[in-house]
Amino acid sequence: MKSSHEIDYEIFGEEMQYVSIELDPNETAIAEAGSFMMMDEDIHMATIFGDGSQASQGSGILGKLMSAGKRILTGESLFMTAYTNISQGKKKVSFASPYPGKIIPLDLSALGGKVVCQKDAFLCAAKGVAVGIEFQRRLGTGLFGGEGFIMQKLEGDGMSFVHAGGHVFHKDLQAGERLKIDTGCLVGFTQNIRYEIEMIRGIRNKLFGGEGFFLPL
Repeated sequence: MKSSHEIDYEIFGEEMQYVSIELDPNETAIAEAGSFMMMDEDIHMATIFGDGSQASQGSGILGKLMSAGKRILTGESLFMTAYTNISQGKKKVSFASPYPGKIIPLDLSALGGKVVCQKDAFLCAAKGVAVGIEFQRRLGTGLFGGEGFIMQKLEGDGMSFVHAGGHVFHKDLQAGERLKIDTGCLVGFTQNIRYEIEMIRGIRNKLFGGEGFFLPL
């Protein structure tokens, strides 16, 4: 049984996209402050600590403060906003991307329940999705990896939406397959991917040319 609310959605636009989420009665979506675009009547807005997931709410005020405090490390706001349909019919709420690029829908139940992404990539999600932090295990990866030592972690079994600039494509890696990629182009990866930094020979390359690669576990 899913712990996250099940939401329907539609993405509009090309360079500047927005996602419209349809909420059934008593369904809730959560979003970053500043991503809200528009909503129907009878959708109630509430500012919350953390992400509203069971993990952040289950331990009382201390759990909420710890969940919210971790988000600050990823450069996000201390608070999130919950949008709940309090009517008896379907209602819609829309969230806009902050800069030109693409909004990427992620069904966490189909992606192993966890996705690690850029620290400012999260846009909105169904209530029940936990938005946390992921520390890179190797110090070199964090210092020279372009995305930093701390990344965002999305966990749960509901829909989540992230945003990335430019053109975005999906790549499936087979067991043992590697993909070398510029670290600034990384959007996110599932939990069976190992992300490390490979230094290129030569002092100039070591200082300025760090490249990353993926290796599925």
